Amino acid sequence: MNPPRFPKHDPAGAAFWEARYRERFTPWDAGRVPSRLREFVARSASPGRVLVPGCGAAYEVRFFADSGWDVEGIDFSAAALEAAAPVLGPWTRKARLADFFGAEVAGPFALVYERAFLCALPRGLWNAWAERLAGLIPAGGHLAGFFYLDREAVGGPPFALHDDAELRSLLEPHFARVEDAEVTDSIPVFVGKERWQVWQRE
Repeated sequence: MNPPRFPKHDPAGAAFWEARYRERFTPWDAGRVPSRLREFVARSASPGRVLVPGCGAAYEVRFFADSGWDVEGIDFSAAALEAAAPVLGPWTRKARLADFFGAEVAGPFALVYERAFLCALPRGLWNAWAERLAGLIPAGGHLAGFFYLDREAVGGPPFALHDDAELRSLLEPHFARVEDAEVTDSIPVFVGKERWQVWQRE
Protein backbone atom coordinates (compact mmCIF):
# COMPACT_ATOMS: atom_id res chain seq x y z
CA MET A 1 0.00 0.00 0.00
CA ASN A 2 1.32 3.44 -0.93
CA PRO A 3 1.62 6.01 1.87
CA PRO A 4 -0.91 8.87 1.92
CA ARG A 5 0.01 12.09 0.14
CA PHE A 6 0.67 14.90 2.59
CA PRO A 7 0.99 18.67 2.21
CA LYS A 8 4.58 19.90 2.21
CA HIS A 9 5.24 20.93 5.79
CA ASP A 10 8.52 21.45 7.57
CA PRO A 11 9.20 18.50 9.94
CA ALA A 12 10.44 21.05 12.46
CA GLY A 13 6.81 22.16 12.88
CA ALA A 14 3.81 20.50 14.46
CA ALA A 15 1.75 20.51 11.23
CA PHE A 16 4.02 17.89 9.63
CA TRP A 17 3.42 15.41 12.45
CA GLU A 18 -0.21 16.40 12.99
CA ALA A 19 -1.04 15.35 9.42
CA ARG A 20 0.59 11.96 9.85
CA TYR A 21 -1.11 11.18 13.12
CA ARG A 22 -4.46 12.27 11.71
CA GLU A 23 -3.99 9.80 8.83
CA ARG A 24 -2.65 7.12 11.22
CA PHE A 25 0.56 6.99 9.16
CA THR A 26 3.14 6.41 11.89
CA PRO A 27 5.76 3.91 10.64
CA TRP A 28 8.12 5.01 13.43
CA ASP A 29 5.71 3.73 16.10
CA ALA A 30 6.83 0.32 17.37
CA GLY A 31 3.60 -0.17 19.31
CA ARG A 32 5.51 -1.63 22.26
CA VAL A 33 8.20 -0.92 24.82
CA PRO A 34 11.73 -1.79 23.62
CA SER A 35 13.53 -4.55 25.48
CA ARG A 36 16.59 -2.41 26.23
CA LEU A 37 14.40 0.09 28.06
CA ARG A 38 12.72 -2.69 30.03
CA GLU A 39 16.13 -3.99 31.08
CA PHE A 40 17.31 -0.49 32.03
CA VAL A 41 14.30 0.17 34.25
CA ALA A 42 14.50 -3.31 35.82
CA ARG A 43 18.06 -2.69 37.00
CA SER A 44 17.65 0.97 37.99
CA ALA A 45 16.00 2.80 40.84
CA SER A 46 13.67 5.63 39.92
CA PRO A 47 16.07 8.56 39.51
CA GLY A 48 13.64 11.46 39.90
CA ARG A 49 11.87 13.38 37.13
CA VAL A 50 11.91 11.74 33.69
CA LEU A 51 11.14 13.52 30.41
CA VAL A 52 10.03 11.79 27.21
CA PRO A 53 10.16 14.38 24.38
CA GLY A 54 8.16 13.65 21.24
CA CYS A 55 6.32 10.95 23.17
CA GLY A 56 3.87 10.15 20.35
CA ALA A 57 1.58 7.28 21.32
CA ALA A 58 3.36 7.20 24.70
CA TYR A 59 3.98 3.48 25.22
CA GLU A 60 7.18 4.32 27.09
CA VAL A 61 5.45 7.00 29.17
CA ARG A 62 2.92 4.39 30.29
CA PHE A 63 5.73 1.95 31.04
CA PHE A 64 7.66 4.44 33.17
CA ALA A 65 4.48 5.39 35.04
CA ASP A 66 3.49 1.76 35.63
CA SER A 67 7.03 1.18 36.97
CA GLY A 68 6.53 3.93 39.55
CA TRP A 69 8.78 6.50 37.87
CA ASP A 70 7.95 10.21 37.90
CA VAL A 71 7.54 10.65 34.15
CA GLU A 72 6.33 13.46 31.91
CA GLY A 73 5.72 12.96 28.19
CA ILE A 74 5.48 15.90 25.81
CA ASP A 75 4.53 16.27 22.17
CA PHE A 76 3.70 19.32 20.09
CA SER A 77 1.10 17.42 18.04
CA ALA A 78 -2.42 17.34 19.51
CA ALA A 79 -3.20 14.35 17.28
CA ALA A 80 -0.29 12.45 18.79
CA LEU A 81 -1.67 13.02 22.27
CA GLU A 82 -5.09 11.83 21.11
CA ALA A 83 -3.39 8.61 19.95
CA ALA A 84 -1.66 8.37 23.32
CA ALA A 85 -4.81 8.64 25.43
CA PRO A 86 -5.97 5.00 25.11
CA VAL A 87 -2.41 3.78 25.61
CA LEU A 88 -1.93 5.85 28.76
CA GLY A 89 -5.23 4.84 30.33
CA PRO A 90 -5.16 6.05 33.95
CA TRP A 91 -1.96 7.98 33.26
CA THR A 92 -3.31 10.42 30.66
CA ARG A 93 -2.13 13.40 32.71
CA LYS A 94 1.43 12.15 32.32
CA ALA A 95 1.53 13.47 28.74
CA ARG A 96 0.83 17.02 27.61
CA LEU A 97 1.05 19.37 24.65
CA ALA A 98 4.39 21.18 24.75
CA ASP A 99 7.38 22.12 22.62
CA PHE A 100 10.71 20.64 23.75
CA PHE A 101 12.40 23.95 22.93
CA GLY A 102 9.74 26.07 24.63
CA ALA A 103 9.75 27.75 28.02
CA GLU A 104 6.85 25.52 29.11
CA VAL A 105 9.31 22.63 29.52
CA ALA A 106 11.36 23.28 32.64
CA GLY A 107 14.03 21.13 34.25
CA PRO A 108 15.74 19.76 36.02
CA PHE A 109 15.15 16.22 34.79
CA ALA A 110 17.20 13.36 36.20
CA LEU A 111 16.64 11.41 32.97
CA VAL A 112 15.64 12.29 29.44
CA TYR A 113 14.59 9.33 27.31
CA GLU A 114 15.37 9.36 23.60
CA ARG A 115 13.43 7.31 21.04
CA ALA A 116 13.04 8.63 17.49
CA PHE A 117 13.02 12.24 18.66
CA LEU A 118 16.46 13.34 17.51
CA CYS A 119 16.00 11.67 14.14
CA ALA A 120 12.65 13.46 13.74
CA LEU A 121 14.41 16.83 14.02
CA PRO A 122 15.98 18.42 10.94
CA ARG A 123 19.75 18.43 11.26
CA GLY A 124 19.80 22.21 11.63
CA LEU A 125 18.20 21.79 15.06
CA TRP A 126 20.63 19.21 16.40
CA ASN A 127 23.01 21.60 18.12
CA ALA A 128 20.04 23.32 19.76
CA TRP A 129 18.79 19.87 20.86
CA ALA A 130 22.10 19.08 22.52
CA GLU A 131 22.28 22.46 24.25
CA ARG A 132 18.69 22.13 25.42
CA LEU A 133 19.47 18.73 26.95
CA ALA A 134 22.47 20.17 28.75
CA GLY A 135 20.20 22.83 30.21
CA LEU A 136 17.49 20.39 31.31
CA ILE A 137 19.71 17.67 32.83
CA PRO A 138 21.85 18.56 35.86
CA ALA A 139 25.27 17.10 36.64
CA GLY A 140 24.94 13.40 37.35
CA GLY A 141 21.70 13.05 35.38
CA HIS A 142 21.34 10.95 32.27
CA LEU A 143 20.22 10.84 28.66
CA ALA A 144 19.26 7.29 27.74
CA GLY A 145 17.73 5.73 24.67
CA PHE A 146 18.14 4.87 21.02
CA PHE A 147 20.23 6.59 18.36
CA TYR A 148 19.82 6.05 14.61
CA LEU A 149 23.12 5.88 12.67
CA ASP A 150 23.27 5.36 8.91
CA ARG A 151 26.11 6.75 6.81
CA GLU A 152 24.19 6.12 3.57
CA ALA A 153 20.90 7.76 4.59
CA VAL A 154 19.77 10.79 2.60
CA GLY A 155 17.06 13.23 3.64
CA GLY A 156 14.43 12.41 6.20
CA PRO A 157 12.73 12.13 8.50
CA PRO A 158 14.12 10.02 9.89
CA PHE A 159 17.30 12.07 9.81
CA ALA A 160 20.20 9.75 10.52
CA LEU A 161 23.43 10.42 12.34
CA HIS A 162 26.19 9.74 9.84
CA ASP A 163 28.39 8.00 12.38
CA ASP A 164 29.28 7.73 16.05
CA ALA A 165 31.67 10.66 15.79
CA GLU A 166 28.79 12.94 14.85
CA LEU A 167 26.85 11.92 17.95
CA ARG A 168 29.91 12.43 20.13
CA SER A 169 30.44 15.89 18.69
CA LEU A 170 26.92 16.82 19.77
CA LEU A 171 27.01 15.38 23.27
CA GLU A 172 30.59 15.21 24.53
CA PRO A 173 30.88 18.88 25.43
CA HIS A 174 28.44 18.17 28.29
CA PHE A 175 27.98 14.39 28.54
CA ALA A 176 30.09 11.23 28.88
CA ARG A 177 28.88 7.96 27.42
CA VAL A 178 28.56 5.21 30.02
CA GLU A 179 26.72 2.50 28.07
CA ASP A 180 26.53 1.38 24.43
CA ALA A 181 24.77 -1.77 23.22
CA GLU A 182 23.20 -3.28 20.13
CA VAL A 183 19.44 -3.31 19.64
CA THR A 184 17.72 -6.57 18.77
CA ASP A 185 14.07 -5.53 18.45
CA SER A 186 14.21 -2.50 16.14
CA ILE A 187 11.33 -1.54 13.87
CA PRO A 188 12.12 -2.25 10.18
CA VAL A 189 13.41 1.22 9.27
CA PHE A 190 16.01 1.09 12.06
CA VAL A 191 17.14 -2.57 11.89
CA GLY A 192 20.90 -2.81 12.23
CA LYS A 193 21.20 0.97 12.37
CA GLU A 194 20.49 1.95 15.95
CA ARG A 195 22.29 1.71 19.26
CA TRP A 196 21.06 1.79 22.83
CA GLN A 197 23.19 4.29 24.75
CA VAL A 198 23.29 6.00 28.13
CA TRP A 199 25.07 9.34 28.57
CA GLN A 200 25.80 11.02 31.91
CA ARG A 201 25.73 14.78 32.36
CA GLU A 202 29.09 15.99 33.61
